[in-house]
Amino acid sequence: MTSAPPEVVPYTDGRLMDVHRPTAHAEAAGPAPVVLLWHGRGPNERDVLRPLARAAADLGLLVLVPDWSSEQPDGGAAELLASLARAHRIATDHGGDPARFVLAGWSLGGREAVSVATHPDTPVELRPAAAVGIASTYADPAVTTGAAPLDHLAAAPSPVPLWLVHGTADDIVDVEHTRKLSAAVPTAALVELPTDHAGVVMTVYSPEARRCLPATAADALAAGRRTAAVLAAAAGVA
Repeated sequence: MTSAPPEVVPYTDGRLMDVHRPTAHAEAAGPAPVVLLWHGRGPNERDVLRPLARAAADLGLLVLVPDWSSEQPDGGAAELLASLARAHRIATDHGGDPARFVLAGWSLGGREAVSVATHPDTPVELRPAAAVGIASTYADPAVTTGAAPLDHLAAAPSPVPLWLVHGTADDIVDVEHTRKLSAAVPTAALVELPTDHAGVVMTVYSPEARRCLPATAADALAAGRRTAAVLAAAAGVA
């Protein structure tokens, strides 16, 4: 089943967000769980995460994917936090249930998502119900919090359920980074997939395009569907 093309909405001045609605049969069940999904280091790459977002929408989630740029002077912190601050209102306007809100991210976006979700100083109104880190590193400070997730999660339990996904063939971000965080947070759910950095989000890197494009290979499609299932599980969808 394929989700409808996303609606594109602004979340702050000049910045856009894709809204992937759940499929019709899931939407009929009532307000949908919400996932705010942050892309990686490349600026303005919400399109890269469309395959994963669509797969997650097919499982009954309302998925929000904003553009942001790590090339901003603040590393993109203001844009990431603005997307989070607006996500509940945007979700409500599109049939989502803000009480079932998951913050997730891939690559650099994964570190930011986990840090914001678990940092002790995150305001209660911004803290999600769960977090998902996908193919990221966690030992360096996040631009949003100024703290390394591995540090504060080694010092205190995670305040929210944490899910971690990584490809075992990832030659961009070694899977050991995620294993270290998993060891520090024994309650975290760790899912390792037999794919690379791009395949874990149902894409393949194109040197010609200099960005990740939708995958067609069976192994990448299967891995991306597993990642979508993790997002659904984090949102409480069986």
